[in-house]
Amino acid sequence: MPKELWINLPVKDLKKAKEFYAALEFSFHPRHEKSDEVAGLIIGEHKVLVMLFPESAFKSFTRNELADTRQGTEVLLSIDAQSKAEVDELIQKARQAGGAIFAEPSEQGFMYGAGFADVDGHRWNVLYMDMSQMPQA
Repeated sequence: MPKELWINLPVKDLKKAKEFYAALEFSFHPRHEKSDEVAGLIIGEHKVLVMLFPESAFKSFTRNELADTRQGTEVLLSIDAQSKAEVDELIQKARQAGGAIFAEPSEQGFMYGAGFADVDGHRWNVLYMDMSQMPQA
């Protein structure tokens, strides 16, 4: 049974991608801090790693062409927020760091969420879920 999950994303410019995520105050794995070949974002309490690789390295792993994020979406990464204000704050940081907002913050039933694309077009959802308002089955 697997014990960990790593998500790998291709990036056009690793330095620019790291600057984007630093502006969003994402945490970086210390193992890759000084690397010009890879960066590891640490996400959440379970410390899921989102690995950022230059496109050429990513293609060598997958032995496949990369999805054109301007034409389609290869994955939607969803992260939680602790409040509506935190959703709004992260979306504002993404906008200021050069990301594109594809879904402005809005109510979605018991959820409040928004979506942004990073500088490489990878799409992220940010969701606050008010569990007290969740419909009962």
